[in-house]
Amino acid sequence: MKLSVGQYVRHDKHGWGTILECDRQQTLVYFRRVGVRKLSASEAVFQVVEDKVALKRRGA
Repeated sequence: MKLSVGQYVRHDKHGWGTILECDRQQTLVYFRRVGVRKLSASEAVFQVVEDKVALKRRGA
């Protein structure tokens, strides 16, 4: 799965978050419950909810 900055994601352990930075080795995410976390590629298993661009297009 290709991740990009601004995507809203759900992580099994940390909950809802927004991707701040990402590359092949690690992903930096702001999670609502636990704050900013840097996750290795093996920990960065997310369900992508929606990205900010799509939300802006819908007027959210």
